[in-house]
Amino acid sequence: MAITQSIVGTIVGRLGAARVHRVRLEIGKLSGVVPDAVRFAFELVTPGTTLEGAALEIDEPFGDARCRSCGRAFVTDEVLPLCACGSADVAVSGGQQLRIRDVGYRSEEGTGCARPADAAGPG
Repeated sequence: MAITQSIVGTIVGRLGAARVHRVRLEIGKLSGVVPDAVRFAFELVTPGTTLEGAALEIDEPFGDARCRSCGRAFVTDEVLPLCACGSADVAVSGGQQLRIRDVGYRSEEGTGCARPADAAGPG
């Protein structure tokens, strides 16, 4: 619940009175955050805010890993991944993220899309 409240608070703080109609999150499979719990909490914390009624989309990227023993790179959704060679000496380099990818909104000036500062493409 606290994570979802923080996400909603961040969006409201950034966009003010703009009416939000869509929120897209990226929750990595290794992040420890349960997307269904975020969806449930989103429905509880958005009423009375500018996000009330907004659609919530969640992308769930897999983790990227490399075995330190054999050098094999692989993708995983396991929090404690094992390499096919049997080694647990694995470096995880992705799938742990939790971020707001973009937010669709309507303001007095029209419709917009707020994106993170490091997102590719026109902003």
